[in-house]
Amino acid sequence: MKILVIGGGGREHAIIMKLAESPRVEKLYCAPGNGGIAKLAECFPVKATDIDGVVALAKQLAVDLVVVAPDDPLVLGMVDALNQEGFKTFGPNKAAAIIEGSKVFSKNLMKQYHIPTAGYEVFTSPEAAISYIKEQNTYPTVIKADGLALGKGVILAQDFDEAAAAVRSMMEDKIFGESGSNVVVEEFLTGPEVSVLCFTDGKTVRPMVSSMDHKRALDGDQGLNTGGMGTVSPNPYYTDEIAEVCMKTIFEPTIQAMAKEGRPFSGCLYFGLMLTPNGPKVIEYNCRFGDPETQVVLPLLETDLVDIMEAIYAGELEKLAICWKNGAVACVVMASGGYPQKYPTGLPISGLDEKGQCSGARVYHAGTKLDGDTLVTAGGRVLGVTADGADLKDALDKAYQAVGTISFDGAHYRKDIGQRALAAGGNA
Repeated sequence: MKILVIGGGGREHAIIMKLAESPRVEKLYCAPGNGGIAKLAECFPVKATDIDGVVALAKQLAVDLVVVAPDDPLVLGMVDALNQEGFKTFGPNKAAAIIEGSKVFSKNLMKQYHIPTAGYEVFTSPEAAISYIKEQNTYPTVIKADGLALGKGVILAQDFDEAAAAVRSMMEDKIFGESGSNVVVEEFLTGPEVSVLCFTDGKTVRPMVSSMDHKRALDGDQGLNTGGMGTVSPNPYYTDEIAEVCMKTIFEPTIQAMAKEGRPFSGCLYFGLMLTPNGPKVIEYNCRFGDPETQVVLPLLETDLVDIMEAIYAGELEKLAICWKNGAVACVVMASGGYPQKYPTGLPISGLDEKGQCSGARVYHAGTKLDGDTLVTAGGRVLGVTADGADLKDALDKAYQAVGTISFDGAHYRKDIGQRALAAGGNA
C-alpha cells in the first residue's frame, strides 16, 4: 500500500514510524513532514490545512490511504473532500470533528447525554461572562476559547482579576482569533489527569493504553502551559476498575451520542479525563491522536496499524482483536530555549545518526528540518526522545540517557518527567 500522512510534527512521525513496521506498506508519503519524517517518508511542501493541495497530491501519488492527523484540517473538512474523490481515509469528517472544533458543542453534548464533566456556562459577551465569574466567586476557575487555539486556548485563573483579564483577552483582544468569540467558563476539577486515546468506527470503541502528559514548561509543574513537555504510558492512576467505569459512563456514551446526533465519529477520539473524588470526568475531547501522547502509546501497539485503520474505514472494528505489549514507554520533549514564548530556529542538532535517531531510544522529530544534510531546529518542541522498558523507571532511565547524548543551543527539557507516575506506583 501507498499511504499519505498529513501533518509535520512528533505525532505524525510516531504514526509514520508505526506504519513503516507494517509489511503491507510499500511507500510512505507525508505533507508537509519534517527533517526526521523525511528519513522514512517522501515529503511534499503542501500545508496540512491546504485541502485542495492535499487532494491534488493524493491524486498525483495515487495513494491507497490518507491519514489526516492534525485537528485543523479535520475540523475544516479535509476527510470529506478526500472521500468525495474516492480516497480511503483515517480521521473523522467535518461533522464529527466538531467535538474538538467547538468546546460549546462538546460541553452541550455531554450535558444532554449525561456524560460526566465539569459544571459550566457558555457566554457570547465578555460582560456576561465577567459578571457570572464575579457571582460564582470560586477560584481557580477555568476559561476556555470555544474553537481551536493550538492547544493553548485554556486559561486557569487564580482570582477575579486574572479571570476578567482572560475573558477580555479572548473575547475583545482576540488573542486566539475567532476561536474566542464564544467562551466557556467551567468549574475547576481536581484529581490525577489521564489521557485515553480510543480507536472507533462510530459503533465500536477500543481504548488504547492510557498515558500521562506533562503540560507545564518547568520542573515541578511550574511555568507556562505548553503543548506537552513529556509523557509516560501506561498511567498508574488509571486502574482496571476505573477503565471499566470510563467505558460505561464516558467512552461508549460519547460514541453513541455522536451517532444519535447524526455525526458518527470514525478515527481516533482522544479523551482528556480527570479522576475526581466523584469519579472520572471529561476535561476535553480531541478529534485525533494526542501529541505527545501518541509517541508513548503507539510503541506499545502490537496489531498492525494499517489493519486497524482499514477496519475503521470499513466500519468493521468489532471484528478485529487489538493487542498491546507489556512494559512502559517514556517520552522526554527537548524544546527550544524560550518555548512556549519566543524562541530561535535554525540551530544545528548534534548527537543524532544519519536516520535522525540515537542508540537506546526512538527519537520522534517535532520541530526539525533538513538544511542540506544538517538537521536543524524548526519549532518550539524539537524532539520527543522516547524509550521503552520493562517498567516505567527503566523506560525513563533510557530516555534521559539518550537526552544526554543530544544537544542544540539553548535546548530545554524537564528533568522530572514521570516522577508523579513513579510515586503513584508506576514502577509496578
